[in-house]
Amino acid sequence: MLNALFQNPTDGVEVLTDAEPVKKTLSIVELISSGGVAGQVIIGVLFILLVVAIYIYFERLFAIKAASQIDRNFMNEIKDHVSNGKIDSAQSLCAQVNTPVSRLIGKGITRIGKPLEDINTAIENAGRLEVYGLEKNVSVLATISGAAPMIGFLGTVIGMILSIFEIANSGGQIDIKLLADGLYTAMTTTVAGLIVGIVAYITYNHLVVKTDKVVYQMESNSLEFLDHLNEPI
Repeated sequence: MLNALFQNPTDGVEVLTDAEPVKKTLSIVELISSGGVAGQVIIGVLFILLVVAIYIYFERLFAIKAASQIDRNFMNEIKDHVSNGKIDSAQSLCAQVNTPVSRLIGKGITRIGKPLEDINTAIENAGRLEVYGLEKNVSVLATISGAAPMIGFLGTVIGMILSIFEIANSGGQIDIKLLADGLYTAMTTTVAGLIVGIVAYITYNHLVVKTDKVVYQMESNSLEFLDHLNEPI
């Protein structure tokens, strides 16, 4: 009995041979702070660009949405006023509506009595100004969409330089902990740059589509107004 116990001392005793690995989580704040000063500066710049992009997007979106709203009976009322010779009433209606379309029509109404070519030129010139107003600051989004990934890649290069510097000063003994700051800088800035670039690119193209719809609306109503003036009395 004693021999059996000495021969099998672990019988009846639970022996823990494989301990469960401890899972380590990393928050976004810890991830950014692990990138060192260079990584934090670049992340800060990218965050500012993201805020600017979001602000421009919503500001322009609301402005374009307001510009596209117009009463469907607007052109019918304008044509009735013009046909009846009520030019002042037509101008007052355009001033009340106060949209890009109404401003174009109002510009054309002020030229009534002149050759049709002069009216068309006046509307086209006013249309260029309206389009410029609709596209205000939209080009900034295009710039951010291209610049943000490059700024992120700049962080990647800085991170690689830091890693190579640590390797060069490690005396030939490479320790992954020495490379951690450089690698964090490289990866976090790249991801942040791509995220900001993607957001700016999508919002830019969405605003371009919305602006094109308003421009089409302006052209359609302007042609309808010119066609009405060209109709025989």
